[in-house]
Amino acid sequence: MASLIQNLEEILTRETTEYEGLIELSRQKTSVIVKGDIEALQKITDEEQITVAKINRIDAEREKAMKDVAAVLNMDVHELKLSDLLQVLERRPTERQKFAEVYDRLGKALREMKQVNNQNRQLIENALEMTRYELNMLQSMRSAPETANYGANAMSDGLIMGSTQGSFDAKQ
Repeated sequence: MASLIQNLEEILTRETTEYEGLIELSRQKTSVIVKGDIEALQKITDEEQITVAKINRIDAEREKAMKDVAAVLNMDVHELKLSDLLQVLERRPTERQKFAEVYDRLGKALREMKQVNNQNRQLIENALEMTRYELNMLQSMRSAPETANYGANAMSDGLIMGSTQGSFDAKQ
């Protein structure tokens, strides 16, 4: 049992380390989103995909280790949680403390990852909303009616309402 728990601790430590790397990439992505640097965003996204693939492989190892622990404890693997293992280790304070530290570090990393992702999601939504607004403005300027201004030869001068040199009217 002790070796199974140690194996699980090692797997969780590697998984946490990868999540912490993913958090750092997400933080970098935050500043890139703010700058609007699409090329840098693509590079970071590629690196994130590599890290996520590593996390998925480690997660498969974790699931196998949890199956092994569940078999020894005679528990259903689908109901066994990491927090349950803390209770199982109550009689072994040294092992419990080490496992609790790994468990807490992973939980902290996951909470931080969620917070940074929410922040990036909000920034992207704001940028998308601004882009939609600008597109709508451009489209409405193109479809605005022509003015009733005529030139010297009695032909419409073809000016479109609202389409001045700049988009700011200083007279108003």
